[in-house]
Amino acid sequence: MNRRTFHRAPEGERRQELIEATLDTIAEFGLRGATVRQIAIRAGVTAGLVRHYFASKDQMVEEAYRSVLASFAAKASDVSGDPGTRLKRFITLNLTAPVANDRSLSLWASFISQVRLDPELAAIHREGYLGFRNDLQGLIGDFLKAEGRSSGEAECRRHAIAINGMIDGLWLEACLAGELFEEAELVAIAVSSSEALLGLPFGRDEHVAASQQLSAASMPQDSD
Repeated sequence: MNRRTFHRAPEGERRQELIEATLDTIAEFGLRGATVRQIAIRAGVTAGLVRHYFASKDQMVEEAYRSVLASFAAKASDVSGDPGTRLKRFITLNLTAPVANDRSLSLWASFISQVRLDPELAAIHREGYLGFRNDLQGLIGDFLKAEGRSSGEAECRRHAIAINGMIDGLWLEACLAGELFEEAELVAIAVSSSEALLGLPFGRDEHVAASQQLSAASMPQDSD
């Protein structure tokens, strides 16, 4: 276990460092194994200082889950370009590192097992899910409107639920068995499936296309 070096920091910065130490400890030991003492050691502080910022381990876990949900997903504000490009980039960001990696999977597995058992974690999970889905719904609505298509709230909501579910499934595949797929393969599947669902192409995104070409160029070529 890597121990951080103690340094004086402002209140907000220290609190965030403790949240990060909590996440690191949970990723290594799980929720049950992540004790206040271990979190303090990881953060390079005393257990008393931890309790100065958090009233209980439960409160630390709740704040850590809010933080990890924020890191699990890109935001609509993270992407730029025309509506089709923004939607494509949003899907891409949510299926590639750092959103999809081994640490994210370890944390997801630790927290998700408790969501149905802990009302506070369940409320945080619902908040995170709705925030992501609403972002996706807004991007879909903007795209359909730009293409002259109906973009009613009910229709966009159904599309967002479907595409969100697909992203979740492919994200899990990428984290669990990423070595079975080429770098850009799952992104290409998500994009083409979303285009098929909406009945419209997103258009060419030079940034994503360049990444896919680089991935293809690195693939071993069959010999004749």
